[in-house]
Amino acid sequence: MTKRSAPIALATAALLAGCSFIPTYERPEAPVPATYASTAAMAQDVATATVPWQNYFAEPRLQHLIEVALANNRDLRVAVLNIEQARAAFQVRRADLYPGVGLAANASRAPAAGTGDLTNAFSVGLAISSWEIDFFGRIASLKEQALAQYLATEQGRNAVQVSLIAAVANGWLNLLADEELLDLSRQTLASREESVRLTKMRLDAGVASELDFRQAQSLTEAARATLAQQQRQRALDENALALLLGQSLPEDIRGSLAGSRLAAAPAMAQLPAGLPSDLLNRRPDILQAEQQLIASNANIGAARAAFFPRIALTAQAGSASGELSGLFKGGSWGFTIAPSLLLPIFDAGRNQANLESAQAGRSIAVAQYEKAIQTAFREVSDALAGQATLGEQARAQQAQAQAEAARLQLADLRYRNGVSSYLDLLDAQRSLFVAQQAVVQVRLAQLQNQVALYKALGGGAPPATAGAPS
Repeated sequence: MTKRSAPIALATAALLAGCSFIPTYERPEAPVPATYASTAAMAQDVATATVPWQNYFAEPRLQHLIEVALANNRDLRVAVLNIEQARAAFQVRRADLYPGVGLAANASRAPAAGTGDLTNAFSVGLAISSWEIDFFGRIASLKEQALAQYLATEQGRNAVQVSLIAAVANGWLNLLADEELLDLSRQTLASREESVRLTKMRLDAGVASELDFRQAQSLTEAARATLAQQQRQRALDENALALLLGQSLPEDIRGSLAGSRLAAAPAMAQLPAGLPSDLLNRRPDILQAEQQLIASNANIGAARAAFFPRIALTAQAGSASGELSGLFKGGSWGFTIAPSLLLPIFDAGRNQANLESAQAGRSIAVAQYEKAIQTAFREVSDALAGQATLGEQARAQQAQAQAEAARLQLADLRYRNGVSSYLDLLDAQRSLFVAQQAVVQVRLAQLQNQVALYKALGGGAPPATAGAPS
């Protein structure tokens, strides 16, 4: 090499050291409309910040349950440990950029060339073993991939947390509804048992027929069966909530449930829906899918770099001697440097297949990212549709229950005066019970729809952590 060509070679090496084959990342266009179709969102097209769950769920007992779940839920714990695992994987990839230095000691005994006499060789010192100099950015690409996977697991934890908060809120509302339905069933059963007693007295007095008595008896047993069914559902809902909490329902909260009413639950704040584009930066599952897309993009850079030479360096510096006793004497110091270069020529299509696999992986990640956006859009749209209609349904259901209560009073009065049959009275009782149950169920659906909207908008997600882990 001439003196003039040496600087050129060094400059070329320095240029290649900053080389990267990672494709330029461009966020795919969101495959959803620019606005929501629901009229409930028309006046709510301003972007809003994420609402902390403590500000949205004002019920003190529910707040305590959410805190317990965040501390003990096993799915959330696994998600946190996944972050630790991904952080460690990133640190391994980052360490590959630097040479590993270790203490090396060697001893050998072999025939000397020409004479055949046996000679000894001893050495001890610091060594660098096969350190790949990343001229073409292969290791840097793998590091970027590991970083994106780490950030994806962090967003995955956030998504689990949002889902957990919403699930605990729904479980709590289910328990409140169960308690209200149980009280309603107990009252209905007591009323119908009284009707059976009065009808039996009228039967014995010859005023009522046995048909009236059997009809009252049948309706009473139906109420008893409904009560048993609701008691079973109450136990199942508590078990489901206990699984979310990671422990049994606290005794003080269980004791406070008696006589609870959904109507007494603190109202949740109205949430502006914003625009679908806001979801891209608020929904943790979308952010997770985007980081996985970025990781797939970086993997293409690593696959491309595999087509270029790999330059590795092995070096050792220390003391060497033909006698063990002279290993640390003066003049025994020495060093060796052994660079190597491997240029792929024939690999039976392995590198090309790896590149095609990485490109297909990126296409899959794009589809998954777009699917996450579409799913989020659908969930918000569904919640907005419920918000627009459940309020009117609840009002109408309450009005129907009031009308059925008035009808029962009239039917009872008409029966006592001999104007209508006992069958009319029983039908009015049955209709009132069904209408009262529907009021509770619609109120439950209305509250759970508000929880669904909170979850769909990405509420409760911790802020994203930017940059690489330390």
